Amino acid sequence: MTDLVRTWNPSIPSRRRVLGLGASLAAFAAIPARAQAPVVRIGLPTKTYWPTIIAETAVRHKMFDREGVKAELTIYRGGAECFEALAAGAADLVLNSSSVVAAGIKKGVMAKIVANGANGYYGWHLMVRSDSRIQNVSELEGKKVGITSAGSGSDLLALWTQADRKVKFTRVPLGGGGLVPNLLSGNIDATVLYSPLTFQVMQSKEARSIVDFGEAVPAHSTGSWMASEKVLKEKPEAIQKALNALYGGLAFLRAPANREVAVKLIAEIDEITPQVAAAELDGNIMKLSTDGEIRKEWMSRALEMAKIIGMTNLASVDEMYVTNFKPVPTKA
Repeated sequence: MTDLVRTWNPSIPSRRRVLGLGASLAAFAAIPARAQAPVVRIGLPTKTYWPTIIAETAVRHKMFDREGVKAELTIYRGGAECFEALAAGAADLVLNSSSVVAAGIKKGVMAKIVANGANGYYGWHLMVRSDSRIQNVSELEGKKVGITSAGSGSDLLALWTQADRKVKFTRVPLGGGGLVPNLLSGNIDATVLYSPLTFQVMQSKEARSIVDFGEAVPAHSTGSWMASEKVLKEKPEAIQKALNALYGGLAFLRAPANREVAVKLIAEIDEITPQVAAAELDGNIMKLSTDGEIRKEWMSRALEMAKIIGMTNLASVDEMYVTNFKPVPTKA
């Protein structure tokens, strides 16, 4: 059985609880080294988000087992905390905004993108409560807008909105689990929200969209799988196998023959209704990169986006990624 860690709200990114701790240290030490599968610690930026869905799918269909690796999944409170875990050596492979690598390199965080995840913010919206008087972005001037954390994908989109729409508002970090409750309670005026939460509050008519980021933001590499140079040097085969399993999870969800099972699985993982799960599958999962292909122009546009929102001192495009990892989706 795959070794698995699911930390929903860690106070210290490096802290984990590994299943199977009942085994004695002596017994563990007696296991021959060749019998131990390499461990890949996978960092996910928040619970109800597509990387978590595909990682959990890969676990439940034993794709990591088939690849001969053990997966430890840790779910953080936002993209910034997830990247901090990578920088601290507490995670081996994480999903984050593509441009964060260029910023990290200049701060001494030597990481590389190894596989592209998406070329658009599919299912991401700037949302207000259904009964809000706010009808367009200009009315957010001086208001409070929720994000998961500083430096996260939601923060990037909030900053892009300010730059593109020439509006100023206060960005309020609330963690992934705090966005909807704080919006509905009136603690914030709007929030940058990702799917499937967007589909959920739309279907329940609790909130409505004033910006569809999937349509509004120019296409570029928005989210990627990345690892530190140290990890890539020490265990490249394990990273390759983990990528195979992750893209295998995505392939399983996208397969027409698996639609009924996929909807049920998404609903269970994200604790949402089948109707919302179906919207997540069609409006987001079906649009993700199926092969992890990286193109220089996609990464160049990611850097252009970063500069638009005020990010400076960025590494060059060529420093951001490597192309020697080609995910081969694991079969279920």
